[in-house]
Amino acid sequence: MMAEGVTKSTLKNGIRILTMRMPYIRSVSMGVWVNCGGRDETAEENGLSHLIEHMIFKGTRRRSAYQIAKEFDAIGGQTNAFTSLENTCYHAKVMDTHLAPMVDVLSDIFLNSVFADDELERERPVILQEIGMVEDSPEEYIHVLNSSNFWNDHPLGRSILGSRENVRRFDTAGLKRFFHRLYQPDRIVISAAGNLNHEHFVDLVADNFSNIQPGTGFSERIPPIAHNRTQIHPRDIEQVHLCLSATGVHITDDRRFAFSLLNTILGGNMSSRLFQEIRERRGLAYSVYSFSSSYVDSGVAGIYAGVDPANAVETVRLILAEIEKLKTNPVTEEELGGAKEFTRGSLLLSAESNENQMVRLAQSDIHFNRYVPIGEVTEKIDKVTVDDVTELAETLFAGNRLGLTVLGPVDDSAKFRGILK
Repeated sequence: MMAEGVTKSTLKNGIRILTMRMPYIRSVSMGVWVNCGGRDETAEENGLSHLIEHMIFKGTRRRSAYQIAKEFDAIGGQTNAFTSLENTCYHAKVMDTHLAPMVDVLSDIFLNSVFADDELERERPVILQEIGMVEDSPEEYIHVLNSSNFWNDHPLGRSILGSRENVRRFDTAGLKRFFHRLYQPDRIVISAAGNLNHEHFVDLVADNFSNIQPGTGFSERIPPIAHNRTQIHPRDIEQVHLCLSATGVHITDDRRFAFSLLNTILGGNMSSRLFQEIRERRGLAYSVYSFSSSYVDSGVAGIYAGVDPANAVETVRLILAEIEKLKTNPVTEEELGGAKEFTRGSLLLSAESNENQMVRLAQSDIHFNRYVPIGEVTEKIDKVTVDDVTELAETLFAGNRLGLTVLGPVDDSAKFRGILK
């Protein structure tokens, strides 16, 4: 038994199963996680992880795609999947009385999908539409372009969706090879949270998942190198969309707690410095925020704004000024205290959701090989000092080592290229 009603078992092939008992709710959330994603693809394979995520719902040896959807609907269940740069997750949520059928269907699609040729031909245009949908949304597409600019030709810089050329070229044989090579038992975690019994859940899962055989080896992930440069993407749209990026911290870095608070203070909520300066005081942007992404070996500290073309250069300068203030003028104890309370509240409120707890179970085990209680996280947050935040800001933004990506109606790109020295 582990903390907060968390229990862990390991199958003979290395698959880990974690549960959190939450007897005060009437539902169960379950996820089948694979510690692989977009960054584990070669350039020729880019998009395969996401394609598998789609195809896994398109029929098994026992069920058609329609039967999969119908069986989940029949028990009032919700099911979906997502692909990230380092993980893929297939998840579902049902009433606790429907735990067994949920496990049966989710296990079947994960273990027995046939990846039929005709289903691939039907799904191919769907993914092409998804690529087009992202490109038609400038606030979303700027992040794709920014990743490419910042990480260059490293897998972290590629779109999870893949290129149109790759999607048109993929066939079922290549899809199956990729699936069997990367979906290895030592990279699989099954997590569940809600009104369930651990031993019963393991019994439901073990018979099927114990049969997965170890693979032939997983390619080592290559650490990325950041590229601090300016890249302009002209487009005839209403706004100019801006992204600035600096190297952040990796996902297990001891500075991650200070990193989270720094992000909150800079642009993580409505009282943040960027929101107050650029939106509230100057009215330059409707949407302006900072963001952070952490990976196993690196990370990104980023800032986004969407502004009128006439105000784009001024907005970049204002952002740079706020970054400089973080380095030269320590945050106040009041600011830091507010960021801590905001973070603590977000963590504790999210803990009331069994979907969020299911995610925390898996991610804790993948990255730390143990469950990390929320209380431990809040204790580490509370210990962050003003000096910790200032020192981190000085390190991350030293010499304004920033990359800038611009999307929109830019008449004079030289104005942007001269901002970052």
